[in-house]
Amino acid sequence: MSEPVRILRIAAGGDGVGKLIDGRTVFVPRTAPGDLVGLTEVRPSKSFARARMGSLIESGTGRTTPRCRHYETDDCGGCQLQHLDSPSQREARRGAVGDALRRIGHQAVVDPELEASPDEWTYRTKITLAVRPDGRAIGLHPVNQPKRVFDLAQCEILVAPLQRLWAAMRDQRALFAPGLEQVVLRLDREGGCHVLFRTRAEEVWNGVARLDQALRNAGTPAVIWWEPPGGAARALAGAKEPYPATVFEQIHPVMGDRARAFALGLLQPVRGRHVWDLYAGIGESTQWLVDEGASVESVEVDPRAVSVAERRGPGAGVTRHAARVEDAISTLHAPALVLANPPRAGMAPGVVERLARSGAERIGYISCDPATLARDIARLAPYRLTTVRAFDLFPQTAHVETVALLEPA
Repeated sequence: MSEPVRILRIAAGGDGVGKLIDGRTVFVPRTAPGDLVGLTEVRPSKSFARARMGSLIESGTGRTTPRCRHYETDDCGGCQLQHLDSPSQREARRGAVGDALRRIGHQAVVDPELEASPDEWTYRTKITLAVRPDGRAIGLHPVNQPKRVFDLAQCEILVAPLQRLWAAMRDQRALFAPGLEQVVLRLDREGGCHVLFRTRAEEVWNGVARLDQALRNAGTPAVIWWEPPGGAARALAGAKEPYPATVFEQIHPVMGDRARAFALGLLQPVRGRHVWDLYAGIGESTQWLVDEGASVESVEVDPRAVSVAERRGPGAGVTRHAARVEDAISTLHAPALVLANPPRAGMAPGVVERLARSGAERIGYISCDPATLARDIARLAPYRLTTVRAFDLFPQTAHVETVALLEPA
């Protein structure tokens, strides 16, 4: 075991950051600012090192006892910050955004305000469970061990209906789809439960009817979906109408709605303006913009999400493109305003270049990754960052949602 290390802060991914005796930065999971720790499993590279906490010599002021049984017993990697109290977690997430904007985005900003979540537990409306190749464990991966899977009993950040559904399902594994690769549990906006079985092969599934009945008998009915390799998800039991269970939606709807409302508010006034809604998903923002009197061109790569948007939202005033943003953006009419909500990887270079030349008066950017947000802002040189706010969509984890407003420099 090496010399003890004092943890100075929390890095963007949730690891504690300290300094080795030779001056190299070391990243240590499950540590808190102020902790004095003995290290084990030190893995040095040229300019930094990674390690695990071998012993806790002194506790930092923000350390607390994790609520989840799996966090320490199974070293669950689904959450990264359960060992920190709420104020310390929020400071870590604010710091991740501010650090990325300064270091990567070259912005002279302080750590942004963070809007706290009213629910720090039982908020997550979707979970994807991995399956061990031998089928004997279905759950999540330990920290930094993507090839291992521990058997999940209960996830403390999962909404209660899905916790009850998983408790009922665990006793029915013999009825699960053969060749199972992943199990996805999801709660829709209307309160209905869904379970999606992703498989490695398209084999005959004889247990689906019995599984459906078992879940009904347990008082946890769910729409049962099956997605074979290379195929679309199909509902096999419990569906009243087609609903694409794999379409992206925020896993914390309350806070997702708040972030979107804040971003849309930054674009006001929109009446009579032409707006691009990029990475539009199932069209909630598009519908709001049209209701407020804007004309909208929306772009979404997932045709299933576009179909949902068409069924749920107005058609007048909207032109929808089922395409990649980088393919469609050159065909769009000049915008007065832009709303972009890209995936974690951020925007492709061609999209950033087109936005920089768009002439838009304001660009609202919703991001789930501070690093790619900061990178894209740095590339949008004709625009300057005028507003930024973080939103606590993912309590107990190191992830954070950020809304930024860009205006001509």
